[in-house]
Amino acid sequence: MKPADILIAILVAVIWGLAFVASRIALDELSPELMTAMRFTIAAVPCLFIPKPKIAWSLLIAISFTLFLGQFLSQAYGIAHGVPVGLTSVVVQSQALFTIGFAAIAFGERPTPVQTLGIVVAAVGLLLICGTVGYDFSVGAFAVLMIAPICFAVGNLLLRGARGAPMFDLFAWLCLTAAVPLFALALVVNGPAPTFQSLIHMSPTGLVCLLAIGAISTSIAYWLWGRLLRDYPAAQVVPFALLVPFVGSAASSIVFGEKFGPLRLAGMLTVIGGIAVMVLARRPQPLPKTA
Repeated sequence: MKPADILIAILVAVIWGLAFVASRIALDELSPELMTAMRFTIAAVPCLFIPKPKIAWSLLIAISFTLFLGQFLSQAYGIAHGVPVGLTSVVVQSQALFTIGFAAIAFGERPTPVQTLGIVVAAVGLLLICGTVGYDFSVGAFAVLMIAPICFAVGNLLLRGARGAPMFDLFAWLCLTAAVPLFALALVVNGPAPTFQSLIHMSPTGLVCLLAIGAISTSIAYWLWGRLLRDYPAAQVVPFALLVPFVGSAASSIVFGEKFGPLRLAGMLTVIGGIAVMVLARRPQPLPKTA
């Protein structure tokens, strides 16, 4: 990779890590449903100027409801109900485990022995984390959070069906498709008056965090990441995503004073280690044909 693109990959990982902290701040003022709806509304502004990608509405909705709505709403719910930001960033990255597993079931893509080892290691890490649940946050909040990596993984696989679509256009319309039902959900859950009152009375800090999440983390960062995946093999780009939980955990520790007990820290590091094994493992290259 070119040095400039390496810096872009690192920048995107840092942005995504800091976005967990910004989400936590915004959730002090908005409900999970409304915060997620506003995130995608801001990111969907380009839809005013670009046409819908030439993919079926059914596929667009399926990708949007898994990769965006399901993933980020469950993230927001978990954070709003006490799951620490640093832990959330690690759990979300466990999507690599589910992506490989679902790909094996749906497409017959059998993982290599090294990838299988990574899956086992990451699963052990998740079990260690589960052993710490119920003390500073509820089992229910963690269960909802676990929907995030599962939706992330399903969305990754569905995204294969839209490979020919321009990346920026696609993600803008995915955001729009997620924002509409999320706003409806916010109105139903919170009521019209409280929903609009919470938006009107947002603090400058909360508003800046919301704009950063929508415009920078969701719109710009995803577009940059998509461009890198277009220009380079995934094996060169995806490992940079391993920086996200480290940035998220470090930022949460600095901003919120988040601390990790020995068992939880061991689980988090084990999950990251398993993900690293899965991501860095390469499929064996086919032997060259001989005459």
